[in-house]
Amino acid sequence: QVQLVESGGGLVEPGGSLRLSCAASGFTFSRYAMSWYRQAPGKERSKVASITSVGAHANYGDSVEGRFTISRDNAKNMLYLQMDNVKPEDTAIYYCVARADRDYWGQGTQVTVSL
Repeated sequence: QVQLVESGGGLVEPGGSLRLSCAASGFTFSRYAMSWYRQAPGKERSKVASITSVGAHANYGDSVEGRFTISRDNAKNMLYLQMDNVKPEDTAIYYCVARADRDYWGQGTQVTVSL
């Protein structure tokens, strides 16, 4: 029922920018906080950013603070992650997560930062 579909990933060079999107359906999107997580090969999954239900507050992992911006458009059931000044260490699969009755995860979108 709950469906989260990420898009916008791809190959980007260091210092560049990328915008990830997450299309949500099957639940009342505006009721719940949302998060972006990422996981790189051989590393633990980590939280990138979270945003409250109406977008009033956001928080970020230390490694992305000042470079990434999480936002949402509740009228369109969309979650976004603007990634600026990307670094090779940002290479990972990025997941959209709905913090509902339980956590619901999308399938992820690959981001590769490389020359």
